[in-house]
Amino acid sequence: MENENVLTHAVIGLAMKVHSQLGPGLLEKVYLECLHFELVEHGYTVEKQKNISVSYASMQIPMGYKVDLLVDNSLVVEVKSSESIHPLYLAQTLTYMKLGDYNLGLILNFNVVSMRFGIKRLIR
Repeated sequence: MENENVLTHAVIGLAMKVHSQLGPGLLEKVYLECLHFELVEHGYTVEKQKNISVSYASMQIPMGYKVDLLVDNSLVVEVKSSESIHPLYLAQTLTYMKLGDYNLGLILNFNVVSMRFGIKRLIR
């Protein structure tokens, strides 16, 4: 649990850095690229737009979904730029976590006055 707390704290800190430099109102892909840059610069292993396959019965559906960022092969990060963190975003992120067998997730909504209002931590 301690390592998970350290990782989420670090990612949130870098998200705050990106937000403080860019502010709200930009497209998700801009924040995604900047956060990806910061994470890599700080030595994290990051997979951007990681494919998550879906299993159904005896079928395997490749590339069913894409996680915005997977940090250190353990933290699912979904980047948003919307008015609020919609319940659908929570369900979507929890589904990605379940499909990929990840226990930890973050939804980061950059379209807020202060980044501290745009953070949702999820544990499965």
